[in-house]
Amino acid sequence: MTRWKLILEWDGGPFMGWQRQDHGPSVQAALERAAQAMTGEAVTAHAAGRTDAGVHALGMATHIDLAREMTPHRLREGLNALMRPDPVAVLSAEPAPNDWHARFSCVGRRYLYRIANRRPPLTLERGRAWRIPLPLDVRAMEEAAAMLVGKHDFTTFRSVHCQSESPVKTLDRLEVQQHGEEVHIHAAARSFLHHQVRSMVGCLALVGQGQWGPEQMRTALEARDRAALGLNAPAQGLYFVEAVYPTGGEERSS
Repeated sequence: MTRWKLILEWDGGPFMGWQRQDHGPSVQAALERAAQAMTGEAVTAHAAGRTDAGVHALGMATHIDLAREMTPHRLREGLNALMRPDPVAVLSAEPAPNDWHARFSCVGRRYLYRIANRRPPLTLERGRAWRIPLPLDVRAMEEAAAMLVGKHDFTTFRSVHCQSESPVKTLDRLEVQQHGEEVHIHAAARSFLHHQVRSMVGCLALVGQGQWGPEQMRTALEARDRAALGLNAPAQGLYFVEAVYPTGGEERSS
């Protein structure tokens, strides 16, 4: 039996998220079907994170266990062929130690949120960014973002459906950057609460539009109450960028 580490990219638009669902398509189910069609083996795929419906991935680490012997090239090409026309791609495949786990071995997760700050509707990027037509004050957003970095109780930014045992998380990075007419928000932590990134981005957007002052971000954080949340950003602007593992060889640069 070989444990295979796979790095996946996908467009989240058609999916109910990573996790297998009874009421719609999922990335996990697409990968498991392809692996079974290729090998005849029933497999369970594990991922570094569980993304919501509509959320994209640039480099999601996953793993599957297969008894059939094959080369990394053959596995990657076979899975990609069998997942068509689903918008999922295996970027790389490599054997991993049997005790390596895509989720439990992960020590860091990185996300990117894309805001298209423009008046015209999106055409080429439709479904891949959140369009905000009003001008955004990026400096005010940067000031507000800095208040969330560190170890805090993030109850305000946590979905009511979150299954995490504790609302306390350490946010290592929340950075706002201007790239032409796009605003990129980078978030990094060991782990995140359900909807945490989208909730933080939604409130940063309120700050950028002048509906909140930067200090209101601290007020919302300290309220520790979901009712204090200003806005939950839509899923289509969110990308899972990278899963980080303890050794350099297990880390994917982007």
